[in-house]
Amino acid sequence: MITLEEIRMYCLSKREVSEDLPFDNTTLVFRVKGKIFLLTNIEMTTFINVKCEPALAIELRESHPEISPGYHMNKKHWNTISLEGDLSIILIFELIDHSYEQVIKSLPKSLKRELSF
Repeated sequence: MITLEEIRMYCLSKREVSEDLPFDNTTLVFRVKGKIFLLTNIEMTTFINVKCEPALAIELRESHPEISPGYHMNKKHWNTISLEGDLSIILIFELIDHSYEQVIKSLPKSLKRELSF
């Protein structure tokens, strides 16, 4: 099983990523240019929430029991991923990458230029 520290290090290895606890002392948030792309509860490190393109979100939920509509999030755009199932680490990292890219797509052009995307 992938650990929260591995996810944390992976997220922080991306350009312009920051982490904080904006809501309480347990909800860890990763942002690119101030926009959230991943959330997790540091007391329940077996789940992460990631942003996802809506059609892909449905496809993933239907294909993987470890993926469900985003808990406490907009269910159209967010998935909750259980880290305790059979998902490969590669797929989990791909879903994190997708979330990061979805957020970048929504950034203003000036911020995208700063990221060189």
